[in-house]
Amino acid sequence: MTDQKILARRFENARPRLLAIANKLLSSGADAEDVVQETWLRLERVDADGIENLDAWLTTVVSRVSLDLLRAPRRAREHSWHVEPWRDEPVALTGDPAAEAERSDQVGVALFVVLETLSPAERVAFVLHDVFGRPFEEVAEALDRSVDAARKLASRARRRLQSAPDTLRPQPGRARELVGAWLNAAQQGNFAALLGLLDDGAVLRADYGADSQVIEGARAITERAVLSARLAAHSTPILIDGRPGVAAVVNGRVVSIMAFTFVDGRITRLDVLADARRLDGLNIGGVLRLK
Repeated sequence: MTDQKILARRFENARPRLLAIANKLLSSGADAEDVVQETWLRLERVDADGIENLDAWLTTVVSRVSLDLLRAPRRAREHSWHVEPWRDEPVALTGDPAAEAERSDQVGVALFVVLETLSPAERVAFVLHDVFGRPFEEVAEALDRSVDAARKLASRARRRLQSAPDTLRPQPGRARELVGAWLNAAQQGNFAALLGLLDDGAVLRADYGADSQVIEGARAITERAVLSARLAAHSTPILIDGRPGVAAVVNGRVVSIMAFTFVDGRITRLDVLADARRLDGLNIGGVLRLK
């Protein structure tokens, strides 16, 4: 019987790779953590002596659990609000998508958006094979498909990524420019500039903990934004679940975070979290290294 301590040590050695796979598949650090934890729980419930290749087995399980999440209705998946510092944005996708994905430890804004256009099965096939170099035999096992079908899924994903419209391929720094333009306009109370950044059908959803709010339409959102000059003046760009966002920091404490969704260079959606209890649990101050 395999010693549990040895099994746990082998799993911990594999954890960084499993987290990387789940992160690329789900574009959410919190979801990735949950998927890897579920993989460990499943490993504990099986007879490890019957597993010929533990690394391959773990890859299959983490991929299948991620696939279940990808196939779930998006409304059934709670926003994880996983926050990361916004470092220099990766180069826009102009060549091999796999090469672009390997340039950073996280899925950049551009690749994140384009991956969202793939079906769950295409996404798993592309990420496992093209990004992580897993053999098609493992990809087929994870997808419960034939090897030939796995090859076709990866090939189709590759073609779709390479032919994605330019609107899904932001130029380097473009998302950062748009966020900066929003903050500058809000800080100055520039109604016209804010209105010009918003899509006519834009929607803002805010979670305050005790209650929530939904604001629809560019004009209504702009009216709300001009009242937030103080927050805009104390905001810093961040990534929220791989999306462009900002954190408002007042007196060394994060009081709200907001994630942007852009289409054709205009804001179509803003998601705000201002629930103090949930914000404290996210440890954003630690991520941003606030004193």
